[in-house]
Amino acid sequence: MDTTMLLLYLTWNFAAFCLVGSDKRRAQSNRWRVRERTFFGMGLFFGAAGVLAGMYLYRHKTRHMTFVIGMPLLLILNLLFLYIAWS
Repeated sequence: MDTTMLLLYLTWNFAAFCLVGSDKRRAQSNRWRVRERTFFGMGLFFGAAGVLAGMYLYRHKTRHMTFVIGMPLLLILNLLFLYIAWS
């Protein structure tokens, strides 16, 4: 994998991870929230690892079955696509 692509992948996942943390803080203070489709959009476009890590580190969205099942499936799809693209 090209180093630029790896850096983009890591940066995007870090942004997804930070977004989960931000939404958790917003939930605790009853402020405007991030839409669930935003998390799934980030996950679909190679940010599933970041969203998933954020979910469990911040204990956020872990009771929503759509996230508990959906994010690992998106991560598998992300990894499968990356494997196919770079093999």
